[in-house]
Amino acid sequence: PNRLVAAQNAAKQFVAEQPENVRVGVVAFAGTATVAQAPTRNREDVIAAIDRFQLQRATAIGSAIIVSLATIFPEAGIDVGTLTYGPDSSKKSEKMSGAGAHKPVPPGSYASAVIILLTDGQRTTGPDSIQAAKMAAERGVRIYTVGVGTPEGKVIGFEGWSMRVRLDEETLKAVADITRGEYFYAGNAVDLKKVYQALNAKLILERKKTEITALFAGLAALLAVVSAALSLAWFHRVI
Repeated sequence: PNRLVAAQNAAKQFVAEQPENVRVGVVAFAGTATVAQAPTRNREDVIAAIDRFQLQRATAIGSAIIVSLATIFPEAGIDVGTLTYGPDSSKKSEKMSGAGAHKPVPPGSYASAVIILLTDGQRTTGPDSIQAAKMAAERGVRIYTVGVGTPEGKVIGFEGWSMRVRLDEETLKAVADITRGEYFYAGNAVDLKKVYQALNAKLILERKKTEITALFAGLAALLAVVSAALSLAWFHRVI
């Protein structure tokens, strides 16, 4: 419960600090993954979705990634049901990662959206996390992974049941690496808050760098064309 509250508080602060023109969606996952809030600019709706989180058993990291991709690309025809349910879901995700109507693009090249994956455990059900990450990589979507908890594991209890939770840092690092994202470890609520602050700075800087480069390149080309046109008009030749 304490981990959940810490994650909720940090996530809400992260959402509040996003620029107004950025849409934020929320995918909640335990044994399955569902869209808790479709991408929106309404911060109150996003925060309300985060506040509705409840502790549940199991961890379907692969399902969370696939549902997130289906939300980012609603017209892509990603068959979430086929990929995330059933005993052969891992094999199905492996086949799907290289299939479909989309044309694979370089990892990390999609500039319009990223996935921030926060978890305190390891995958216990659903499609393979690495295969799901490959699906994201082929679509150019970066995944920034955030690990909460302890790599050595800990038994936690809540409302009469208990389970052992171990943070799978190796997989989270691999997911981030495959998609050209980055892994962050948050050992406590203070660290988690710092992680989200770092993510805020990283996402804003990357977005501005792309926009400024494109602007200067376009401006330079425009000036070259104008200069050539004026030269022809005045001197009847290009200087």
